[in-house]
Amino acid sequence: MKKGNPALPPLDYLLAFEAAAEQQSFVGASRQLNISETAISRKVRLLEHHYNVPLFMRGHRSIHLTPQGQRFLNQIKPALQGLRDASRRIVSEHQVRPVTLAATNSVAALWLMPRMQAFSRANKHIKIMLVASDNDTECLADSVDLAILRGNGDWPTHESQLLFGENVFPVCSPDYLAANPSAADLGKLAEQDLIEVTSARKEWMVWKTWLAQAGASGVEPDQAALFNTYPLSVQAAVDGLGLALGWGHLVDRHLEQGSLVRPLGDLEVRTEQGYYLLRPRKAERFDECRVVEDWLLDVSAATAI
Repeated sequence: MKKGNPALPPLDYLLAFEAAAEQQSFVGASRQLNISETAISRKVRLLEHHYNVPLFMRGHRSIHLTPQGQRFLNQIKPALQGLRDASRRIVSEHQVRPVTLAATNSVAALWLMPRMQAFSRANKHIKIMLVASDNDTECLADSVDLAILRGNGDWPTHESQLLFGENVFPVCSPDYLAANPSAADLGKLAEQDLIEVTSARKEWMVWKTWLAQAGASGVEPDQAALFNTYPLSVQAAVDGLGLALGWGHLVDRHLEQGSLVRPLGDLEVRTEQGYYLLRPRKAERFDECRVVEDWLLDVSAATAI
């Protein structure tokens, strides 16, 4: 009797044999592997020729494994499953997983967005899904990998790291200051066109609170314009509508570019709050998330107040 070929047969022969053996049918194997019944039958026949061993007993409308076929199936099945597992692992290990980063509207628009392009250029394989919301529940949803929120650092379900503290000071455009030089006088600040942000959050600092903490107590300021988000109030100041309260870090880019100035110089009010980077305590720390977390902490360290 002619000896079989000891070399490995093509993998598709083995997969066709495995499927036919499990389904006990070439038709069933055809459906499982999504190839024709004729192709299944041919691959099994070529496998039998390769080893010169009958693997199936063929009836009119049925097939059954021979004893040699059953032993062969038992021996190759763990190896084929190992190949499948290894294939899935290598795909999952090298598949890019997006990082969902949530932040308040002000942080997202004024602190994150100006830095995103540089990060993307340096980390082309990492995708960040940015969620901007002033709703803490939305920012702390289970689908969020990292969040940046204002607070005192105490979030029971999250680990927190301080990114920057909260320093608040007046800002306006250079043209507005030139036209209103008294804006540089704390005592006359309440007489200026003050831009206010309406917020349901009681802890959000408004002009009346800032003036009192800065030493101009008993003053009732009038505002020229009201906005419901902080980024809009900053843009209004850039456009020369009046003076807005500037949060350190959030208006840094405008100060550096000269589109905003600090009419009172270094005078500012520092609160006990800060902006924290939050990560769920029970969440998996995957590689892409670590890269984004390290980047945010590095940016914070470079500009810490």
